[in-house]
Amino acid sequence: MLQSQAVNYFNFTGRVVRLFIVIVLALVLLGSSNIAISDTIERVRSFTRGIEFDYFDWTADAIGLKFALSSQGVSRYIGSNRQVQLIYDYLDLITRIHQKERELQSIFADPNIFDPLAASEEIETELSHLYAYRNLIAPVSEEVLQGQIHRVIADLGIGPGGQPFPPVLYHNTPLPYALIVSPRDFIRQDADISLIPGLSLDEQVALEDKVDRGLKVSSLVVPIGGVGVYPTMVQETNNLVWLSEVVAHEWVHNFLTLRPLGINYFSSPELRVMNETTASIAGKEIGTAFLERFYPELVPPPAPEKSEDTPELLEPNEPPAFDFRAEMHETRLKVDDLLAEGKVEEAEAYMEARRRFFWDHGYQIRKLNQAYFAFYGAYADEPGGPAGAAEDPVGEAVRELRKQSPSLAAFLNRISWLYSFEQLERIINHGA
Repeated sequence: MLQSQAVNYFNFTGRVVRLFIVIVLALVLLGSSNIAISDTIERVRSFTRGIEFDYFDWTADAIGLKFALSSQGVSRYIGSNRQVQLIYDYLDLITRIHQKERELQSIFADPNIFDPLAASEEIETELSHLYAYRNLIAPVSEEVLQGQIHRVIADLGIGPGGQPFPPVLYHNTPLPYALIVSPRDFIRQDADISLIPGLSLDEQVALEDKVDRGLKVSSLVVPIGGVGVYPTMVQETNNLVWLSEVVAHEWVHNFLTLRPLGINYFSSPELRVMNETTASIAGKEIGTAFLERFYPELVPPPAPEKSEDTPELLEPNEPPAFDFRAEMHETRLKVDDLLAEGKVEEAEAYMEARRRFFWDHGYQIRKLNQAYFAFYGAYADEPGGPAGAAEDPVGEAVRELRKQSPSLAAFLNRISWLYSFEQLERIINHGA
């Protein structure tokens, strides 16, 4: 009896300690994820205060959910094979939910259906059952998946003593939108304001118009796939390849935020690119290692190697395949040149013409402007795309450091302690 009471006491004490650590980490990471206050941001917020996302309430709810499930230890009683099957069951459930939601939208959009409420009654009932089942299975699947990714990160030797810190914690949730603001005469992210989920397209466009007219800037409301608060926020999906990469990407932000590189995320555009490129590189590598260990059947096949001896497969008169990254990079370079010459209106007209060009090739970009490049140009894990500068020195330097590093752990341990692009350049050029 005394032994049982002692065991229960230590289990309870351990849960309390873990909860305390998670709360402290959440406050540290949440606080450091906020953009430093500036006059520009305060002016932008005059347009957004009523629709800004509340991270503190969300984090408190997510921590409570994680602690409640962890205290029950549900995942510890599920064998490894059953864990894999549980993830597949969850992905299948999300697929069915998305399919039924599309059917529901189609009913209400069909002008030939005169009573959409009656026509959708059966689907509404089915969706309510699916949502209830999702509420039961989603928290367990999250715990299983974050545990699997945690073990992969540990196997890669990332973290003090080879143990990931902070622990991998994420929660699937409707994500906020991000309002990105850039000057019109130069591509630079001056503001990133999180907005409540569910804003209609009309509301997004109206907000952009008000901000642009009121502040004489370029703005864009963009969807995001994840947020590096703690636990991290990740968009619900039935794509495990994408999900594992995003969970890993956002965990890398948590890892960096406890070190100089992440702490200085907003100190300069170069440091923002270094952070995002590092998280993108590491997220992809961790995601691939996760799939190889637990879901090898989902590992994408390697891209075919090209050589001079590779036969030309195109017909003589067939045009080459459309290369989005190359075309977008060409667009960015032209825009940079026009803005450097002070030709702001000409640059904006050019971007609209290129947006229509991309649309004609199947890429439905709603708005292509300075804010678009300010946001997407920071993700430079691959050459080209919306990143600026012909040779993209920041992204190229991060990629080069990864090439020079013997392992992903060595790369992260090296770059995470940097706090300037000049330091990275010295390491690349001189090894110190």
